[in-house]
Amino acid sequence: MFKTVAPELWIIDAEWVPDADTGRRLYDLPADCPEVEVIERMFREGGATDEEPRPFLKTALCRVVSIAFLRRRNERGSVRLDLHSLPKTEPRMDERDLLAEFLEVAGRHKPQLVGFNLRGADLPILIQRAMAHRIAAPAFCKRPDKPWEGMDYFANASEGTVDLMDVHGARGNNPRLVHLAAAAAIPGKLGTDGRQVVDLWLAGEGRRIVEYNEYDVLTTYLLWLRTAHLGGFVSTAGMEAEERMLEELLGERIAQGARHLEVYRDRWMALRRDAAPTRTEGATLK
Repeated sequence: MFKTVAPELWIIDAEWVPDADTGRRLYDLPADCPEVEVIERMFREGGATDEEPRPFLKTALCRVVSIAFLRRRNERGSVRLDLHSLPKTEPRMDERDLLAEFLEVAGRHKPQLVGFNLRGADLPILIQRAMAHRIAAPAFCKRPDKPWEGMDYFANASEGTVDLMDVHGARGNNPRLVHLAAAAAIPGKLGTDGRQVVDLWLAGEGRRIVEYNEYDVLTTYLLWLRTAHLGGFVSTAGMEAEERMLEELLGERIAQGARHLEVYRDRWMALRRDAAPTRTEGATLK
């Protein structure tokens, strides 16, 4: 369990695909070798099999194509939620610009970062790819001299990063996001999973990647909220109030044209109805 909940908290998730430029350099392929052929070569070299044609590649070999985060601010007991994502409007965004914008804004606000496999994947790829692009992010990377002097995103024991996979897992028993979501009656994967992101990318479906990215952020937030309630950081009334707040936020975004969020909201509402607890009389533990 985490120890603290910061006033400024971002639930984040990134999506990435094999980076063709890196693949060309790594395997000495010609500059005009098509992206799809380079990516297939990268998967083969990464151990692709008939059973697993899209193995997980080292993050340094991949490019970030989307970053989404839900911003939770607690100002004197009043919680506010907002959903952000990059690219904002265009289906594709230069990776360097995407990373530089996110790291600059995060470095300026220095929120507590929450994710699922955050320490194992999302945070490393942000740092590795920023380095590859010669990005300077001193505010994001600055480490305080003492733990109470600011967020530290690089210390294993720091509360600057909260990885829900670590909180809920153990050696040899790490859960998947979709499994925890199913257990908690929260939407998991809605028509797309991480292995299909590269197909969407090659098909030019950048906006669908962002939509999928936002789904994962919403699911991670709802799991964080349950976890914070479990740990006593959020009361039952507070948890229910934040759920209503999220429902209202989704309604506002849907009214503005974000129709994909209607799919998420409707699925969430259906799961909540189906999983509504029923109370029965029975024995109690003494």
